[in-house]
Amino acid sequence: MNEVMSTTSTLGPRERRDHLLARLGHRRMEHRVLPGLYRLGQPDRSSPVLVSANYTLSFDALRSSLRGIDAYILVLDTKGVNVWCAAGKGTFGTDELVERIRSTSLESHVDHRRLILPQLGAPGVSAHEVKQRTGFSVEYGPVRAADLPDYLSSGATEEMRRVTFPLRDRAVLIPVELRNVAIEAVIAIVALFILGGLVPALIALMAVMAGAVLFPLLLPYLPTKDFTTKGMLLGIAASAPFAMYYLASEPGWTGLAYSAGTIMLMVSVVGFLALNFTGCTTYASRSGVRREIFRYVPALVIMAVVGVSVLAITIAIAALGWF
Repeated sequence: MNEVMSTTSTLGPRERRDHLLARLGHRRMEHRVLPGLYRLGQPDRSSPVLVSANYTLSFDALRSSLRGIDAYILVLDTKGVNVWCAAGKGTFGTDELVERIRSTSLESHVDHRRLILPQLGAPGVSAHEVKQRTGFSVEYGPVRAADLPDYLSSGATEEMRRVTFPLRDRAVLIPVELRNVAIEAVIAIVALFILGGLVPALIALMAVMAGAVLFPLLLPYLPTKDFTTKGMLLGIAASAPFAMYYLASEPGWTGLAYSAGTIMLMVSVVGFLALNFTGCTTYASRSGVRREIFRYVPALVIMAVVGVSVLAITIAIAALGWF
């Protein structure tokens, strides 16, 4: 397909609504644009060619940062996945880039042979192979699309190359994290309220809030390197008030059992949610995530099973009045 589509750098209500739904995780894989070659402004044969994913948030971040700049945007078919994740999955990759260059007859629209790719797409693309197969050279732009105007006029700076994950970027992920566990959380909270009353329901609520809300906000400040152990430490802190409550309100071994079961259950839940968050940040690598999964998931499962068992047995014994 040789057709060049047109786009603008202006985002309207429709795009804002799409962004909101994407942040909420609504129909996650449907936030995409058509792959192909786009004309932004009035590009000529010397205008830059920038490469993006067909995830709407990625595409919109790129085009909205290029206000007043004439350029071509080559959109790869990443199946509606952002650049960094698609590079890890291989859809923002060498073969797709080569195919998109050929299918759009890119060489017929520009005299130069230069492609500017997002830096976070580098793991998926072999620059020398693209050059060998198409004649186009690959260079990597800044981490953030907002820096592209300065990059195009003056080149890259060290600051442009630095990957950061500030509070705003972490906080914006909270809604989708909550949505991912919403059904399970509601079921657990309601079930525990029916079976045990207010305190067990609050324990379930706090475990979810700690893992899906507090963890993203506190990520840089939690000790240890692994996400899972960060989450487990946060789980210990979140469970402490409930453990103290049981120790103070329940006599003897019953208080100890409730306290121990609560700690094990909350630590396992928060640790698991923290492990899931590795897919939301550029801090993690595929090998690192794989290592964490094999190292910690068995321990989290055992801890959760033991915690539930301790609580269930304690509740049953207390209800039967055996002690």
